[in-house]
Amino acid sequence: MLASLLTTVLFSFSVIFAARSARVLGPGTANLSRILVAATFLALWAHTCGAGLHGPALPWFFLSGVIGFGLGDMALFGALPRIGPRLAILLTQCLAAPIAGFTEWAWLGTTLHPSDILCAAVILGGVAVALAPDRSLSVPPRTFWIGVLFGVGSAAGQGIGAVLSRKANGVAEAAHFAIDGGSAAYQRILGGVLMTALAFFLIKPMRPAADKAPEWRRGWWLVLGNALAGPTLGVACYQWALKTMPSGIVLPIVATSPLVTLVLARWIDQERPTRRAILGGLIAVAGAVALKIVQAQSH
Repeated sequence: MLASLLTTVLFSFSVIFAARSARVLGPGTANLSRILVAATFLALWAHTCGAGLHGPALPWFFLSGVIGFGLGDMALFGALPRIGPRLAILLTQCLAAPIAGFTEWAWLGTTLHPSDILCAAVILGGVAVALAPDRSLSVPPRTFWIGVLFGVGSAAGQGIGAVLSRKANGVAEAAHFAIDGGSAAYQRILGGVLMTALAFFLIKPMRPAADKAPEWRRGWWLVLGNALAGPTLGVACYQWALKTMPSGIVLPIVATSPLVTLVLARWIDQERPTRRAILGGLIAVAGAVALKIVQAQSH
C-alpha cells in the first residue's frame, strides 16, 4: 500500500514541478531538460545493475518511448501553461486508459467488455463536466481549447505508449528474456530523448524566444524535482507496488493522482477550481478507477 501511495503522490508532484518549470524555462526547454536528467539516472541503473540496451524488445520499448515520452510529454508541456496542472493531469490520466483500451482492441484484438465501455463513458462525462466551468478562466477561449487539445494528445501518447510497452514485454517474455523495470524505462526514455531533442532543435516554437532566456537560477531545481518525482522515483515506486501488491489494488490507487494534483494545485499554486470542476474531476477519476479495476480483473 505504501508503494502505491508514494507513486500517486510522486506523480502528482511531478506535474506540479512540470507546470512551474514550463512557466520559468519555457515548455520546450523544461521538457528536454527533465527528460535528459531522468535518462541519466535511468542509464546509471540500467548499465550497472540492469539489462542496459540488451534484449529483443528494445525496438518496441524505444518506439513506446518515442510516442509516450516524446510526443505524449511534448503535448503535456503544451497543455500545462495553457490550462494548468489540474486539468492537464485530469485529461492525461483519465483519457489514457480508454484510449489504450481502444488501441488494444483495434491492434491486438483485445476484447472490449460492456463494463469497459461504460467506464469510458463515465470518464468522458466527468471530463466534459470538469471542462465546462473552465470557460471562464482568465485565458482566451482559443488558448484554453488549444490546451485541451494538447491534453488529449498527451493522453493519446500515454495510452498508445502503454500498449506498445505491453507489446514489448510480450516480445521479451516470448524470448524468455527477463528485463527489470528500470531497464525497460531506460530503453523507453531513449526514444523520448531522441524525439524531444529533434523537436526542440528543428521546430522553432519549441525553443525560447531570444528576449525570454530561461531563468536557470529559478528553474534548475524544478527540472530536477520533475525528473525525480516522475520518470525516476515515481516509476520505481510504481514497479515496486506492482511487485508487492495485486494490480487490481495498485492501478485504482494510482488512478486517483488527478485528485491529489487538485489538492496540490490549490495548496501550492492557489488555484481554486469551481464546484462543477471538482465534481467533474471526481466523476472522471471514479470512472478511471473503475476501469482500472475491471481491466486488472480481466487480465
